[in-house]
Amino acid sequence: MNIQWYPGHMTKTRRMIAEQIKNVDAVCEILDSRIPISSRNPDVDELTAGKPRLVVLNRVDQADPQATKRWADYFRSLGYAVLESDAKGGEGTAKFAGAVRELLADKLRAYAQKGQVGRVVRVMILGIPNVGKSTFINKIAGRKTAKTEDRPGVTRSKQWVPIDRGLELLDTPGILWPKFEDQSVGLNLAFTGAVKDDILDVETLGCHLMSYLAGQYPESLVTGYKLPSLPERKEEENDIAYGYRLLETVGRKRGFLISGGDVDTERMAKILLDEFRAGKLGRFTLEMPQN
Repeated sequence: MNIQWYPGHMTKTRRMIAEQIKNVDAVCEILDSRIPISSRNPDVDELTAGKPRLVVLNRVDQADPQATKRWADYFRSLGYAVLESDAKGGEGTAKFAGAVRELLADKLRAYAQKGQVGRVVRVMILGIPNVGKSTFINKIAGRKTAKTEDRPGVTRSKQWVPIDRGLELLDTPGILWPKFEDQSVGLNLAFTGAVKDDILDVETLGCHLMSYLAGQYPESLVTGYKLPSLPERKEEENDIAYGYRLLETVGRKRGFLISGGDVDTERMAKILLDEFRAGKLGRFTLEMPQN
């Protein structure tokens, strides 16, 4: 699976980040807590080298709580400050300004010693499309400053957002990278809606997601779809084959039948993705730290 996705505005964003990095004191990187590595642009480390970093694990309300704790510990071990957030519900957003000032405590003390008390701190906000960046900024600002939609690629230009008298944010458009070398990264981004649904076949996506959830969170599927148990995976079945059989099982249970009594697996795949993204099946994390 060779997924390539790099609209022109993302090239401009990369250039803009490189130009503006000298104008900010710190960088805040917003990640999807369900896929913290897949939702990290690998270019960001190079583009923001040397700047203090705050990692926001967003959408914690949809992620596995134990996994989120492990991810928070992982990013702290790399030297980053970490904030857990549910931007839509507001959880964690009130702690943002304090977390930034704690991250920059040494720099703020140095400003104070030079008599620059009250100097405005500027933070660049980065994140891939549809990670909840604009919603997060709006919650922090207490007003609608950034345009939000539940689809990738809405923010198209940079904008400075004042938070209080001493803090300003630089909102940037979501930026992906030219090519996903690892198939699982592309799948994770597609599962969570970070890339448009027409990039990949929805039925294939549904098969992969069903197979993963059956392996890692079987009880959630049993409960969510009111099944007595999950069909056992056969030795010769790969993820696609097993996931397809699960789609058929669940689709038949839901009554999604077409002529001849076959299951409408495409419809079931769309329902699965919708319910997964809305958090209706439970709280899932799709990747774990390696250490």
